[in-house]
Amino acid sequence: MADTVADVFAPAKLGPITLRNRLIKSATFEGRTPEALVSDDLVEFHRRTAAGGVGMTTVAYCAVAPEGRTERRQIWMRAEAVPGLRRLADAVHAEGAAVSAQIGHAGPVANPASNRLPALAPTRRLNPMSMTMTRAATIPDIERVVRAHADAALVAAESGFDAVEIHMGHNYLASAFLSPRLNHRADAYGGSLANRARMAREVARAVRDAVGDRIAILAKLNMDDGVRGGLVIEESLQVAAWLEEDGGLDAIELTEGSSLLNPMYLFKGDVPLKEFAGVFPQPQRLGVRLLGRSLLRAYPYRDAYLLDDARRFRAALRMPLVLLGGITDRRTMDLAMREGFEFAAMGRALLMEPDLPIRIRRDRATASRCVHCNKCMPTIYTGTRCALTDP
Repeated sequence: MADTVADVFAPAKLGPITLRNRLIKSATFEGRTPEALVSDDLVEFHRRTAAGGVGMTTVAYCAVAPEGRTERRQIWMRAEAVPGLRRLADAVHAEGAAVSAQIGHAGPVANPASNRLPALAPTRRLNPMSMTMTRAATIPDIERVVRAHADAALVAAESGFDAVEIHMGHNYLASAFLSPRLNHRADAYGGSLANRARMAREVARAVRDAVGDRIAILAKLNMDDGVRGGLVIEESLQVAAWLEEDGGLDAIELTEGSSLLNPMYLFKGDVPLKEFAGVFPQPQRLGVRLLGRSLLRAYPYRDAYLLDDARRFRAALRMPLVLLGGITDRRTMDLAMREGFEFAAMGRALLMEPDLPIRIRRDRATASRCVHCNKCMPTIYTGTRCALTDP
């Protein structure tokens, strides 16, 4: 617990930058980059979020390499992306907010058919989403991906972004290396936890070495994969302690779940199986209807639902932490501050009501209208939005 409780709407330092408040729009893939570059629609999405009162909005997802996208229409960070990224940063700054790019490599979560490139993983395995085999990353692959994170961070800095968030969660590549279930390597990147954490630590150091203190650096880290044999809290606590000791990060955003094996573990709430099936052609649609419940398992929603696990990280670490999961009103925002978290992240509630923060600041009794139906999740294929307010 913090000795002095911070005001969630007061300015706050995040590494070398100052945010106007402690609320961060979490990374939620926007589905608004049909050419794998910033579009007018993406600029407006984040401008509207910034105008709604958050301290910082996060652009997602910004892959560090072409094969590191979950599908071909996502941004990957290269010189061609800079003009659009600058335009987006300028639009967000004009509304008084900061902007972060979530950078990472999707690894085994990538769609090789869409990318027209093989998906990388720590070891060869079947991707149940695409029903294709991944390719085991070689040492040169790992070295290339580590450098690509540094290069992506430089692209973000050159584009006027205030921060980057390194994706180390959800069994994307760095997270897959951390997972004993997904990482069966026998070299310096497999086996012991220290070896499995090597890539994540190398990425954080490479990014810091590349950008120095020009921008803030966060990481999104799994506390628990939510799958049998995956990364568990006790191991993640040690990984977080190493990342803190290394000094490459300004904050860690705590998350859970596996986009590969258990996507709903993070989101909680309803499972919109019919809507998910509806976005696929046959025969995939039938497959989702028949087998979807085995992958898309339901977990009950409650406010601040990651707090119990996150408390263990707050007790063990000194560095700033971002609490994610069920932060929808002033009560849960204040709870996050009382528990000693420096920042609170919001996702689905802002899809429904981008102006929710500014309304909560004006009237602390304001309640989110989000019902956690998760019907926003299938809209990533057509432009991520609240399916109730923008069907």
